[in-house]
Amino acid sequence: MERRQFLQSAAGGASMLAMSLLQGKRAVGAEHLAGPHFTPRAKRVIWLFMHGGPSHVDLFDPKPELQKYAGSPLPESFGSVMTRRQVATNPLLGPIRPFRPRGESGIEISDFLPEISTVADDLCVIRSLHGDSVNHPQSVYQMNTGSILMGHPSFGSWLAYGLGTENENMPAFVVLPDPGGGLKGGPSAWGNGFLPALYQGTTMRPGKTPILNLNTPSGISAQRQRSSLDFLNRLNRRHLSRRDFDDELAARMQSYELAFRMQSAAPEAVDLSQETEETLSLYGIDRPETRDYGQRCLLARRLIERGVRIVQVYSGDTNGWDAHEDVDKNHSEYCERTDKPVAALLKDLKRTGLLDDTLVIWCGEFGRMPMSEQGKGRDHNPWGYSGWLAGAGIRGGRTYGATDEIGLRAAEDTVHVNEFHATLLHLMGLNPLELSFPHNGLDERLIGPSHVDVVEGLI
Repeated sequence: MERRQFLQSAAGGASMLAMSLLQGKRAVGAEHLAGPHFTPRAKRVIWLFMHGGPSHVDLFDPKPELQKYAGSPLPESFGSVMTRRQVATNPLLGPIRPFRPRGESGIEISDFLPEISTVADDLCVIRSLHGDSVNHPQSVYQMNTGSILMGHPSFGSWLAYGLGTENENMPAFVVLPDPGGGLKGGPSAWGNGFLPALYQGTTMRPGKTPILNLNTPSGISAQRQRSSLDFLNRLNRRHLSRRDFDDELAARMQSYELAFRMQSAAPEAVDLSQETEETLSLYGIDRPETRDYGQRCLLARRLIERGVRIVQVYSGDTNGWDAHEDVDKNHSEYCERTDKPVAALLKDLKRTGLLDDTLVIWCGEFGRMPMSEQGKGRDHNPWGYSGWLAGAGIRGGRTYGATDEIGLRAAEDTVHVNEFHATLLHLMGLNPLELSFPHNGLDERLIGPSHVDVVEGLI
């Protein structure tokens, strides 16, 4: 191919990208993604993200040996361990609260979580997750994007790219941040990375104004606003054609159209007054401790009912579940905020039939060390920790994998974050090896360049 032909071809590809964005279709490079690669178990996802690192050895991973040797130093047989705050030589700290068998399955769950314990038979608890960084931002990025480096597309963006939304009046990927803010690593956790900007997460909140500046100005009719938007669109198309069909500009133009459609759809979706008193009470919205997270969990259910592909619901502000000083104090607060709403979400999805094809994920960016910090706290632990899956055909009432006898490292049927993502994509009907996007001469993937297997044991 001659140089002139190559440049013409490249310009044509850019044009296809921009116009596909304007028409609400998948971008160039994704034209082979006409939908799922195969019949999926899950059609939608609710991801409950516990920011800060919940302690697996105090919530979902009982360790009698840790209790037995509490107060003693880490045995030399465990070798050296990388920690964030040099706690490797500190005494071991036993589980803060008792674990008990729950449900008919007998899964052991901590007394920190009495409400989630009531839905134990719906949970597949993964006790062998592991990642690659002891720091918050890098681990938040890895759990959300597959890489410890900033700038990669989030899991939700990949789903939006691969599957789109089921409702053209709502975005495919919605994020419900903790109102306290302060996510370590920032909004890049739900960013589009090198994917077209159309696929980034849209942040929303409960109440009459789910998105700031979305409402139509007073005195402006829908017809007049539509006419103004059409005129603006014509000018923008001319502007776009003179700027090599820049995809960010195209995505901005598409966002105008989506915002116009959302003006009627979004306020109805977030109107919790449509729910019964029984439902509001189920989620704990009638209690100050659980009101915020309960509202956002209920909003997540309402959004996926209306065709949103994936909703992420964050718990934890700047520090969140980051229990360096006092696990009991920290986890008592955050478990009280989230335990009832999370259990309510599963019960609500189950009674409405939505749990059959909705995948619910619970995890943080890492767990906590078995060694103590400052006497009553725990440091970060990415080497072995817990999360759980429910719904979408996942067989509940069981555990998968294990950490070693004190909860320091994943030891049996280990699940790396990339393998976790591969499995989630598979459950959504997407082949993790085939879901790719051309970027800088490479076919980039959520799971990275290496071959990564789906964890069949979770399915």
